Formats: sequence, structure tokens, C-alpha cells
Amino acid sequence: MQTKFKVVNHNMSWIIRLIKGVVIALGFILPGVSGGVLAAILGIYERMLSFLAHIRRNFKADFLYFLPVGIGGILGIGLLSRPLEFLLAHYQVIVLWGFAGAIVGSLPALWQEAESRSKRDKVDWTWLIGTFVISLIILYTLPYIFGTLPANFATFILAGALIALGVLVPGLSPSNLLLILALYSPMLTGFKNFDLVNVFLPIAIGGILAMLLFAKTMEHLLETQHSRVFHFILGIVAASTVLILVPNHQSAESISYAGSGVLTFVLAAIFTVLGLWLGLWMSRLEERYN
Repeated sequence: MQTKFKVVNHNMSWIIRLIKGVVIALGFILPGVSGGVLAAILGIYERMLSFLAHIRRNFKADFLYFLPVGIGGILGIGLLSRPLEFLLAHYQVIVLWGFAGAIVGSLPALWQEAESRSKRDKVDWTWLIGTFVISLIILYTLPYIFGTLPANFATFILAGALIALGVLVPGLSPSNLLLILALYSPMLTGFKNFDLVNVFLPIAIGGILAMLLFAKTMEHLLETQHSRVFHFILGIVAASTVLILVPNHQSAESISYAGSGVLTFVLAAIFTVLGLWLGLWMSRLEERYN
């Protein structure tokens, strides 16, 4: 009986990690969202960072642990790109408010994690508030600063590096940067068409190189400045969540409330509540199966 329970629990854990991979994939393709933030919210960020920083240490155990996450990520990118493109084109306000609700629902877990190793102090509050304000300014003004790039093999390597940084640095939204650089739409088209050679391959090359180069640095910061790092993350998460819902006329793919009627706002409110519930539910699942 006990063996059967262990098998069931193992299978549930595997399925949950698969689902987490699908959710993290949204951080690669949804503007305003960071894959690293989602990984942190879902409770796998630090182990993932340790695995990337020390590939040969506990390789088999870590590889098997992250295998369903990787499978879920690939499935999420390939399967969600097409409907996401459709939903953002036709129901942008509802979709983005729902996802913002899910992020807000997960913030309590991040808040607890930020104080899990040391008591919150004035410096932490300074990091939190300062990061929130600075991130609002920088992320909002990015469209005024950067130009655009042609979509080709080389620039998709850059896209892969940015996506990897979005995983390694929680709060950094690679999709926002890719929108600014005019690489987002070509990337999404390549994902939905499963363009392995021209899109998936260069993005994988850029992502692997960036992860190998920067994983040790992020691991060191978490070991020595855990509380500061997570308050930094909280500040960026809060700022990026706000900016998901704020129109930016300098960005062609920013949220737009033009033409939105009462029904749109009612549905947006409903999906925000559903998103809040989803975020809280995922946090409780993590506590149970972590």
C-alpha cells in the first residue's frame, strides 16, 4: 500500500512539473511576463539555477527532475503560441488581465520566500520600493530608447540569450524586449509553425550559451544576498504586472482599451478573479508537493 502511494505521489509530482513547464513557457511568449518569475513562483527557480551552474553535480537526479519541466516548456511554446496569438489579437484585454491576476495571486508565495532566510529589514524595503519605481520608469520608456532588428538566424540567437536571461533574472521579461526589437512576432510565428532550423535552433543556441555564462553569478547572489534578491524580484514583478495593464502608445503591441465595452471589462474582472484563484492554487500545490 505504501509503495502504491509513493508511485501515485511520484506520478503526480511528474505531472505537476510538466504543467509548471507549460506555465513557464508563457514567460517566453507572453509580453510583460518573466519565465524566471514564474519559475520562482512555482518553486523550482533555485534548484534550476543550481543545476545550470553545476551541470556535472547531481546531473542524473537534476536532469530527471527537470525533464518533465523541459517537455512541458517545449509543449507550451509549440501548442500555446497559436491560440495565444489568436487570443491576444481578439481578446487582449481579457487575457492580460487574467494573467495579471494569476501573478498577483502568486505574490504571497514570493513574499514569504523573501523572508524565509532572514527577517525583512529597512534595506529590503528600500530594494523593494526602489526596484519597483525604477523598473516602472525603465520598462515603460524602453520603446523610446531601442531600435529594431531584422529577424534572422543571428538575431534569433540574441533572442535566445534574452529568453535565457528572463529565466535566470526573475522579473526580466524577454518578450517585452523582443517586441521593442521587432523580433517577437517572427518568433511567435516560428514557434507556432515549429520552425526547428530557423527559429528553435538559434534560440536554443543563444539560450544555452547565456545560461552557462550567467548561472553561477545568479547562484552566488542567491547564496549571499537571498533576501535582497527576492525583494528585487518582488519590485520588478509588481512593476511589470502594472505595466502589462497600462497602454504604451510607443509600443505597437501594448495593451489597448480602444473599443472595449462593458462586456469586455466584466469578462476581464471575471478572469482576473480566476487568475487570482489559479495563482493561489498553484502556490498551495507547491507547498504540498515540493
